[in-house]
Amino acid sequence: MRRTEIVALSAALALLVSAPLAAQKKRVSPHETVSATIGGSKVTIEYGRPYLKGRQAVGGTLVPFNSVWRTGADEATLLTTEGDLMIGTVKVPVGSYSLFTLPTDAKTWTLIINKTAKQWGAFSYDEKTDLGRTPMKVTTLSAPVEQFTIKLTDGSLEMSWENTTASVPVKAAH
Repeated sequence: MRRTEIVALSAALALLVSAPLAAQKKRVSPHETVSATIGGSKVTIEYGRPYLKGRQAVGGTLVPFNSVWRTGADEATLLTTEGDLMIGTVKVPVGSYSLFTLPTDAKTWTLIINKTAKQWGAFSYDEKTDLGRTPMKVTTLSAPVEQFTIKLTDGSLEMSWENTTASVPVKAAH
């Protein structure tokens, strides 16, 4: 290979490697992955973590009532499970799914598990591809949570932001 070809190939490879990193750096909201072992199987949730920055989230423009929310920032929140689960009342087989929430009011939320795993926000969300929906328990927090946070344990999935936590039971399906 000639030197100019090697330089050109090196430059192309550098662009391929750095492009995803540059895209991640441009994001306003950082992304996080949380995981837990539930019934002996790994369960992972990938999501964007927006900040309040003085805005009203729940019931405001960020998480409006009566509107499907992507449950984070950027891409829809992604759930991947290596074992069958029960999330609330929904049986979730092994695979990857997107998670959405539907806050009806300050005390009534629904978790939506959608079979279209990778999608941007809720813009192309289609109810026809829902695996299922389950009610969430909603509580008011005594201190505000600045950055949207998801916690996953063998027993619970919790989403906290602003002055609200919405949770649903999670366990291995039998």
